[in-house]
Formats: sequence, structure tokens, C-alpha cells
Amino acid sequence: MCSSLLGGWGVRDPSGASIALYTAKLHHPSKTGNHVVLQALFYLLDRAVESFETQRNGLVFIYDMAGSNYTNFELDLSKKILNLLKGAFPARLKKVLIVGAPVWFRVPYNLLSLLLKEKLRERVQMVKMGDLRQHLPRDCLPEHLGGCLPLDMHSWNLQLLSEQNGRVDPVDELVGIPLENTSIHIPEPEVMSLAELMAHLNRAQRSGIYLEYEELRREQPPGTFTCALAAHNQERNRYGDVLCLDQTRVRLKARRNERSDYINASFMDGYKQKNAYIGTQGPLEKTYGDFWRMVWEQSVLVIVMTTRTDEGGRRKCGQYWPKEEGGQEVYGHIAVVNHRVDKHAHYNQTTLELHNTETFEQRQVTHFQFLSWPDYGVPSSALSLIDFLGAVKHQQQWAVQAFGSQWSGHPLDPPMVVHCSAGIGRTGTFCALDICLSQLQDVRTLNVCQTVRRMRAQRAFSIQTPEQYYFCHTAILEHAQRQGLLSANQ
Repeated sequence: MCSSLLGGWGVRDPSGASIALYTAKLHHPSKTGNHVVLQALFYLLDRAVESFETQRNGLVFIYDMAGSNYTNFELDLSKKILNLLKGAFPARLKKVLIVGAPVWFRVPYNLLSLLLKEKLRERVQMVKMGDLRQHLPRDCLPEHLGGCLPLDMHSWNLQLLSEQNGRVDPVDELVGIPLENTSIHIPEPEVMSLAELMAHLNRAQRSGIYLEYEELRREQPPGTFTCALAAHNQERNRYGDVLCLDQTRVRLKARRNERSDYINASFMDGYKQKNAYIGTQGPLEKTYGDFWRMVWEQSVLVIVMTTRTDEGGRRKCGQYWPKEEGGQEVYGHIAVVNHRVDKHAHYNQTTLELHNTETFEQRQVTHFQFLSWPDYGVPSSALSLIDFLGAVKHQQQWAVQAFGSQWSGHPLDPPMVVHCSAGIGRTGTFCALDICLSQLQDVRTLNVCQTVRRMRAQRAFSIQTPEQYYFCHTAILEHAQRQGLLSANQ
């Protein structure tokens, strides 16, 4: 166990403020990275402030240093915790109580306090163990802090897990369960406000953002490509140099007479959501059946296509669905019927009905095709792409509600399939924009560089050109300007 956190919705002070606790002596830097602690901390705090009572009455954070040694302490981690508190929860944070700080902590604390703005500095207090009850009554403190709650941290966190209906989340690592969700996109301490993003863009200019992308491009994917490189799978890759990582690839369910479970497709996490997307290549004729098997097996309700089938005289993607209204095709054991095509200025929206010829089940899927995005380039209008993204998200939300109890997986929707030709350039740009704009809407901050880095750790080489990376920055600012958010942040 690397650290211990009390879920804020479980314990409250007399004013109704939610209480969260970080126990420093249980953190062992040699065993657990800072990112794991920060992500688990953010997850629990974010879950706490979902409560209306917490939003109304605020949050109290206890940084428990009682009994901790210098080996339990990391100045960098402490800085990031304070940055997280001031960056993500400033309006709801009532106070931070640093309890039982050892003598050696005085100098580091002086350094930490310099990071805090005056208003937040006033809310941070160093408190002796014996004086803690002057700030909080015994009935809302655990026994080891002089309270009367016979609270076992391990059991408490397991209770939090059971409340999540069996979901595996960042808090798992705190109770000794292996953490698998470190790639989920959440606000980090190094986030930027819109004003800071604009200042960064003005300072770096296009050339500086291109250099930033070049640094990302040089980072090697943190995984292996064994399955994608297997001789019997290579014909299933549209491009020999665009492969999917073994660690995040989508596995097709085993079928009789099928030699491989391989498809060139990768699970990609979204904003606060595991497996929000499946990033994949444009299907080849020989993989149409595999593609629709994946759509069915993963309960996909929305497909996003960001390419035309042919561009510049070259085939970029197969015509893997019946194009005309009333058309129908059978791909393996999935029959697909085109019910309706709605044509918009920059995209087509097609309503498809899928029939599983083995189980006799049927399901509706919406296919979106964005038409104004040249290969290797960027859309001529950022706002047209953002409006397209909005239409996609609206349909996804509606489809999940209509799907109802048939979806038994992640409570934040089944994944949407996103593809272009290779499944990394336009696909990565679309997903990066969705993640950044979701975070912007939620907490008014974002981090384009970190978002792209995490994406590339799941769908290798996501965002293919520096121009696409630069476009992410400018598109966000165009959206913010249209929404009137820039003036409010300056």
C-alpha cells in the first residue's frame, strides 16, 4: 500500500465539508511512482466533489505526516499535490491541514509555501497532532489522529471499490490491487489555463510547437508489437509501419477455424474514462468481417471516419458499409443495412442496422464520415471539426441511453470507433481534441502535450505530423474564443 486516502463523501465535518486524508508514512517512493499517487488522489477527490453536498460545503484536505520519516517524503510529490489542489479544486477547497509535521519538514514547507497564491496560502495550516481537534471534532477523525472513528484504511478503500459496481479504478493501487488505469486522462499538476495556453502559443510560435512535437515523436512507444508483426497477421495491416501495441490491442473473440484474434485496432482512454475509443486503421476488404466483429463484440454504437475512401487517386479506406440508403451487405456473420443517410456541410451521418446472423440479435449503429480533412493535413475550418465532434458526442450519449441495460461494461459508455486511413494521424487529432475540450469544459484547464504523450502510449505514433499537433492548440483557442471563454480567463 503506497498511501491511504479517505473518500471525502464518506466523512464530513460539522459544516458538511467533505474530508479527504493523505497518510504520508504509507508512501514508499521506491515502490510507487508519483503519477500513481496523484492519479488515485485526483480520482478520489473528483468522486468526492461529485456530491452536491460537497459542492455546497467544500472540501477539507488533511496531509497527515505523523510518524513519517524522511524516506517517506518527496518534495516533488508534495509540490504536485499542492498544485493539484490549487489547480483542480480551488473553489471548493476550504483548508489544508498539515498534521504532525516533523522538524525536518520546516525547510521544505517554506519552499512549498512559495508556490501558493496568497488566498490559498491562508487556507494551509501546519497543525500539531494534539491541536487537530481544535479544527475538527473527534467524531469525524480516525483513531490514529485522535478521533473516535475505528477506521481501517484498507477496509474503507475496499468499501469505495464496492460502491463502484465492480469497476477497476486508480484507487485500486491503494489497496494493493495492480493499477492498470494510469493512462486515463485526468487533470495533471502541470495543466494550463486558456490564458496560459495562449501565452505559450504566442511565446513558442509555430516553430516552437513543432519542436515540442518533435520531442514527443522521438519518444519510443512503451510496449511491443509482437502480434502485429507475426507473419500470419501482417496482411491485416494496411501499412507495414503502422502497428498496434500488444499491451493495448483489441482482441477479437475466439471463433472456430479462426487462426488469429488480431485486428489493427487499439483501445485508447479518454477523459476520466477507460477505453473511451478504439483507434483503428481504415478497413481492408479482407478485414471487413473482422471490423464488424469488433464493432459487435465491443458494443460499439458510434463509428467516426475522418477520411474519404479515396484521396489524391489513392485508396485510403475500403467501402466497408453499404453506402446507399436501403443497401445491405453481409460481412462474416454480421449483416449491415443502411437505413438512412443525412448529409451535412462537412460530414455525412448514416444510420446502420446490424444483424447478428448467429444469435439473431440486432443493433443500431451510427456512422459519421467527416469529409473536409486532407490526408497528412488539417481541416480548413477548426470550428467545422469541433461542431462535428459535438454531433458525434451528442449521438453517443443518445445511443447509450437507448441501448439501456444491454450495455453492462464501463459506466461511461462503450467505446466509439475512430479511424482514418492508418488510424494515427487524423484519428489521434480527433481524440486529442475530444479529451482536451472535455477537460476544459470540466475544470477549465488542459495539457495538450501530456494528452498526446498518453495517447501515443496506447495507439503508437498518434498524431502524425507537427501541423496536426499545432492544429490541436489553435483549434482549442478558436473554440474558446467562440464560446467567450478567453476573456473570462484573462
